[in-house]
Amino acid sequence: MHNPSTDLPVHHFCGRDGVQLAYREIGEGRPVVLIHGYFSTATVNWVRYGHAAKIAARGFRVVMPDLRAHGDSAKPHDQAAYPPDVLADDGFALLEHLALTEYDLGGYSLGGRTVVRMLARGATPRRAIVAGMGLQGIVDTGGRGAHFRRILTNLGTFERNSVEWMAEAFLKTVGGDPVTLLKVLDTFVDTPREALAQITTPTLVLTGADDQDNGSAEALAAALPDGRYQMVPGNHMSAVTQPTLGTAIADFVAG
Repeated sequence: MHNPSTDLPVHHFCGRDGVQLAYREIGEGRPVVLIHGYFSTATVNWVRYGHAAKIAARGFRVVMPDLRAHGDSAKPHDQAAYPPDVLADDGFALLEHLALTEYDLGGYSLGGRTVVRMLARGATPRRAIVAGMGLQGIVDTGGRGAHFRRILTNLGTFERNSVEWMAEAFLKTVGGDPVTLLKVLDTFVDTPREALAQITTPTLVLTGADDQDNGSAEALAAALPDGRYQMVPGNHMSAVTQPTLGTAIADFVAG
């Protein structure tokens, strides 16, 4: 059945380096900026499974960018477009473009890591959501980066139904560009525990019960001065399809 809620208009803004980036939005009220995960898009992560609509129904304006090299955002092949921490730079550029000062900020997987980078660099949302992410994926990004680097440099070689094969299948369904996605890995920046200890924003750390892809979410929540851990069903890939994910985010920002 056709679902018009997945056909949200595309808006554009420029990153600090002039790269054209895309975002979608739904609803009215206090802004909630939600950042999707690696290989994914705003539509896949937040719109397709009803999370954005559920949050909007609680009286929020949900703003969802496509990361550079993803979705409807530009996919430049120039290495200069992928300096360290550029995804956080793009997040700040979106806040500036929309002149947001009172807002909430959340993300899933790479989006969650990007939220942490923004918080560590001075972002001041009222509340933050770091979903699909654990402590290891924050303090040591190289390990997870190596996993995806191996996938992107060996496409077509993985055993059917393996973790790598599933990731490659997802990449195909979203029409991802392996060349630019590989460059995104060069932008990852570690956030040390000392920096986490300085983040005072109330933060919901939300992961699937079977998701250990980025280490312990409970440990991440414990490393944050005002971190709260919550679990939803599923693993790293399936938790984002669960209705409870959107409900948990909506409940937290409405609290």
